[in-house]
Amino acid sequence: MYQEVVSSIWNALEGQMSFQEIERLVEKPKYEHQGDLAFPCFTLAKVLKKSPNHIAQELSDKIKSHMIDRTEVVGSYLNFFLNRQIVTEKVLKEITNSPETYGQKEKKNQNVVIDFSSPNIAKPFSMGHLRSTVIGNALANIAEKNGYQVIRINHLGDWGTQFGKLIVAYQLWGNKEAIEKSPIEQLLKLYVKFHEEAEQNEHLNDQARAAFKSLEQNDKEALALWRWFKEASLEEFQVVYELLNIHFDSYDGEAFYNDKMQRVVDELTSKGLL
Repeated sequence: MYQEVVSSIWNALEGQMSFQEIERLVEKPKYEHQGDLAFPCFTLAKVLKKSPNHIAQELSDKIKSHMIDRTEVVGSYLNFFLNRQIVTEKVLKEITNSPETYGQKEKKNQNVVIDFSSPNIAKPFSMGHLRSTVIGNALANIAEKNGYQVIRINHLGDWGTQFGKLIVAYQLWGNKEAIEKSPIEQLLKLYVKFHEEAEQNEHLNDQARAAFKSLEQNDKEALALWRWFKEASLEEFQVVYELLNIHFDSYDGEAFYNDKMQRVVDELTSKGLL
């Protein structure tokens, strides 16, 4: 439809302005009642030695296209109102014939990286995460339609002292069968219970710090529990993603960087930044 308007202006101007120049100038009006597209005639005033308003009126008389219902001169602009019935039929036909590629622009050799969703392992998928998920996916879809190679990253909250607390809580009060039946609900209950008990017994926090340190040091038991908590949580999150028809290229969370931290610390130390 846009190209149809550009072509009609180009034909009416009879070569006095290139197709590409017209394409750059055609714009969408600020308000809906001003039409679907608009063409400013300021640039032509210098070429044709006429007032922009006069040029807009002359162009209006010459515009011919079955896609255009009518034109309207507003000051120095020529506004275009498209034929809604023809446009609707054309759009619906194009969508029906190629639903996956409709509106797809030419491929660009550029990447767009979008980090979204990023829920915390062993905790419920919150409204805040849902908001990030749908907005991030919408941006990713728009970027893809515009020809970019989109890399969708789900940077999980899967590391930190809270996992030391969860490991201790499971070892003290955990029930494997209950967690397997309802992972996030049960893990959250354990996490809450830990904090309630820690208010009465400060020693629990020391145990949690020690448990997380063992996790950082790749203790087999701690790692096995952490992987189980993570996999069980991801299974529940995946139900939400499937409902929303959302996929990710990477689920690498905070834990992914655990074995990469030391070289960063060494570099900062060597540069005197610590």
